[in-house]
Amino acid sequence: MGIKVGIKVMIIDGQADFRSLLMHHVTTHWPDAIVSAYDPTTAGHLPDEFSGAGNDIVLLGNDQGGDREGIDTLRRYAQSPGFPALIYFGEDGEEKAAVKAGADAFIRRNAIRHDELIVGLSDILVARRRVASTSSLFSGDLETGIHPPIRGYRFLKKLSATEHSAVYLAERESADRKVALKVLRQDLEDESSIAAFERFLQEYEMIAEIDHPNIVRIYDLGVADDHSHIAMEYLEGGDLKARIETGMTEPEAVRCLGEIAGALGAIHETGILHRDLKPGNIMFRSDGSVALIDFGLAKRMRLKQEITGGGEIFGTPYYMSPEQGHGGDTDERADIYSLGVLFYEMLTGEKPYRADTAMGIIYKHAHAPLPLLKPCLSRYQALIDTMLAKKPQDRPSTAAEIEEWL
Repeated sequence: MGIKVGIKVMIIDGQADFRSLLMHHVTTHWPDAIVSAYDPTTAGHLPDEFSGAGNDIVLLGNDQGGDREGIDTLRRYAQSPGFPALIYFGEDGEEKAAVKAGADAFIRRNAIRHDELIVGLSDILVARRRVASTSSLFSGDLETGIHPPIRGYRFLKKLSATEHSAVYLAERESADRKVALKVLRQDLEDESSIAAFERFLQEYEMIAEIDHPNIVRIYDLGVADDHSHIAMEYLEGGDLKARIETGMTEPEAVRCLGEIAGALGAIHETGILHRDLKPGNIMFRSDGSVALIDFGLAKRMRLKQEITGGGEIFGTPYYMSPEQGHGGDTDERADIYSLGVLFYEMLTGEKPYRADTAMGIIYKHAHAPLPLLKPCLSRYQALIDTMLAKKPQDRPSTAAEIEEWL
């Protein structure tokens, strides 16, 4: 089942026979399991501050000393931060209430089957331990010392985190230099983690090949048993999303367009598409210059098959070209379309297309009329029209054409 010996299980129920039955099921399959039992009807309810600490899983029966005490107790435990996995054993008609209250699983207490019980417990324990592994790397704070041990770097601050990766502000001890340290967890039992790990390494290889003033600089790559890291330039000026929210001047928007176009031209020349151009992936240095970051969805155009398979939709719907949104073939002109969306947003502070759903946005990119600029910005309308053309052949074929237009 993938679970090692020595798991810790706590059983809480008012019937001694039922507690013994659950203990028998657990120890039959896991002889070395550490099982504790608690009787709330004779010993009293556990205090509100009870956190379940030290246990891997809690088996909670509905006999807690009252008609609604079982569900109420379940809800209280489930709301406790960091509480172990909770399996609730109840009667017919309690399942919906138990799931709503926060149970990881519901089992009828008068219909327990050994194999189903053990499989269910194993699946929950495996899932919880994967989450805990991710949390230990990416969800803790630096004050508690929870972060991946990477030699040569002193962690200063966590900047962001996702399911598989996290970005930290760190200091490179050998060079006394602040860096953005992107760390990826690898779980060999999780196919999605392996795919993300492969994309992570591919991302480093692609960026490291490019030397351009408007592309983030890469300093170091490291690989360990359960994670890898990329040390890259720390960009202090924030991202384009924040700049747009505070409002950009026309000259600032035009300058950023030119710098982003230059960065796109550089990656396109090496046979790479970005495919996820959006305000959050464009950062500013302290001197105000733009740096393109996060090539996690990029691909080499010369590859016939992407490592994540064909026909999938990647990117952010607000910035997707019509062909990308519909899973079609893409080339440099898909990135140019995304850049057109960015330029419109930098000029106006608004996205050209909005809808209630992602598919609604994708539909508008393909079928809605081209967005119109205010009369005071009309000098850029022709550029917006050509960058946001519905058909790729009607757009500029290279980013250099945008720089020439400017």
